[in-house]
Amino acid sequence: MGEPLVINDQRIAAGSRAILELKLPQLYTHTPMAMPVHVVRGQHEGPRLFVSAAIHGDELNGIEIIRRLLKPPLLKRLRGSLIAIPIVNVYGVIQNSRYLPDRRDLNRAFPGFERGSLAARLAHLFMREIVENCSHGIDLHTGSLHRANLPQVRANLDDSETLRLAKAFGVPVLINANVRDGSLREAAAEHGISTLLYEAGEALRFDEISIRAGLQGIINVMRALAMLPAGRAQAKTASEPYVARLSTWTRAPESGILRTVVALGARVKKGELLGVIADPFGEKETLVPAPLGGVLIGRTQIPLVHEGEALFHIARFEDAREVAEHVEAFHSNQIEAIEGDSEPSIV
Repeated sequence: MGEPLVINDQRIAAGSRAILELKLPQLYTHTPMAMPVHVVRGQHEGPRLFVSAAIHGDELNGIEIIRRLLKPPLLKRLRGSLIAIPIVNVYGVIQNSRYLPDRRDLNRAFPGFERGSLAARLAHLFMREIVENCSHGIDLHTGSLHRANLPQVRANLDDSETLRLAKAFGVPVLINANVRDGSLREAAAEHGISTLLYEAGEALRFDEISIRAGLQGIINVMRALAMLPAGRAQAKTASEPYVARLSTWTRAPESGILRTVVALGARVKKGELLGVIADPFGEKETLVPAPLGGVLIGRTQIPLVHEGEALFHIARFEDAREVAEHVEAFHSNQIEAIEGDSEPSIV
């Protein structure tokens, strides 16, 4: 991509860094609002990668991932451009909310419209200034409120380039996920931009393992794109990730208080007990069995549940035992990395 890089009417020269603020609609108090954008441009042309976080304002892991991503001296050897947007939904972050002030989900408003709703205007701005300037993208997410997700990449794995980058990311589980109407990933795909969605942890919480896995995954993708030089870790034989093409949520058969008995990443067999729902006095108990065999990739974190509520997210694999062992090894490797790293761990 040899064209000039111009964002927010500012031209970013090769070999330079810039911090920009995309002007947003002000609050009703007339308080100015802006979306922060950090651009790192290498001396030589190459891919242009956007990394975005907090499209949902309560999903915070990505903010810390991007903070760490912008620190390494390795970026001095960058080829191409890195465009990092740590907080897309500034309004939601201020309110600790997934949504915008008009209660719309920004990740259902793409590609947006310049004269539409607040969500549509933000989506349009992001597409015009960020996505249309890029060749690849990584969108960082967590589970929704009171739900935790195993580190995973969701993408259109039927696209060969997207599959290559998803494998390079380095998490044990890949989900072949159809794009959702109005999502950033769908809008980017319509522009021919391969985009990965990284899911890990839960809303309104920092999770050190999820953060470190996400940071390393982005660096791995940048190396796969030849934006960064290959590292020593790449010389080792990496474990092939496992692809799930079917996943399902198990829902609460009754309202009550849930006791969960299965950990994230665990292998479960069809009919195996996932949890028990009891009334407040514990006199009546309802068992929650697994509807299919697979690996637990998401679950609710709050024990107070209503009938029909999503409790456990199970992904199906050809060899669930092997996947569970791979997940456990991945988790152990992350803990070892934490113990040997100078970066203070969030606890």
